[in-house]
Amino acid sequence: MAALNAEAMSQSLEEPDPPADPLPPSPVVRTPASSANLGPGFDVLGMALDLNVDLGVGHAPIDGGAIDGAHPASRAFLQFGGEGPLWMRSNIPMGRGLGFSGAARVGGAALAVAQRSAGSDAGIASDPIADAAGEILARTASLEGHGDNVAASLLGGIVAYVDGRAVPLRLGPVIGSVVVVAWIPDTTTPTDRSRRSLPTRVDRSDAVHNLGRAIQLVAAIEHDDPTLLIDATADRLHQADRLALVADAADAIAHGVEAGAWCGWLSGSGPSVALMSPTHCADAVVQALPPGGHAKTLSIDRVGARLIEP
Repeated sequence: MAALNAEAMSQSLEEPDPPADPLPPSPVVRTPASSANLGPGFDVLGMALDLNVDLGVGHAPIDGGAIDGAHPASRAFLQFGGEGPLWMRSNIPMGRGLGFSGAARVGGAALAVAQRSAGSDAGIASDPIADAAGEILARTASLEGHGDNVAASLLGGIVAYVDGRAVPLRLGPVIGSVVVVAWIPDTTTPTDRSRRSLPTRVDRSDAVHNLGRAIQLVAAIEHDDPTLLIDATADRLHQADRLALVADAADAIAHGVEAGAWCGWLSGSGPSVALMSPTHCADAVVQALPPGGHAKTLSIDRVGARLIEP
């Protein structure tokens, strides 16, 4: 009996088996919202904003939720070879012209790329999303139907989408730190419906007008000169027809500019309006906006899609 007790005591003093290696955490990708067109830059110019979609694989965190295979993020994730159930958390309003679907598609594609990199022998590369940026841009632009939103969400800052390529614009200290006030109505505007409202032909004078304003807008950004932003977002190709679909949207632009914003535009296909404002005028701009929507005071996201801590 004593021998048995000694043996049992000896076994109890042995070190326990080491725990199995934990599974590596799933990558989590954060992708910013965007505002497209910026007035005269129809389907060309896009600006990333600091609202975000976060995407990961596995069980959703408390502040997230599972998404199904029909979701834009899931479709992009699967097209890029991603595996596993997806979860999402987002503070980008859907259907409001702030690039939710573009951000979701970029996020899904980037997550699949990060997952593939994490599973490779080399582990996660220094920046797998940047390494695959060209492929992500091409395929998400095809899924989205236009590239201005996805280019901004992928790269951050202000970009021009030209012939399938994203051309980042240089952001100086003044325009890079502007306040972007978004006026977001309670209604939604489907992009397809909005596009159907546009004429199929434009006058030459309108085309020339937009060329001049687009160049003025790019020059303002590149030269970091906000005085050039005044009237730079005036447009004759799409905004008038789209603004007519949204009550108070035209007034939101006019009143915001009167209150001190440098310029304003219909964000994407609407219904939201965005205005670039100096910091000291931001509160006055918000107060001047019509009561038919709520305002968000945002900044330009200069990073784009990136990996974050799970």
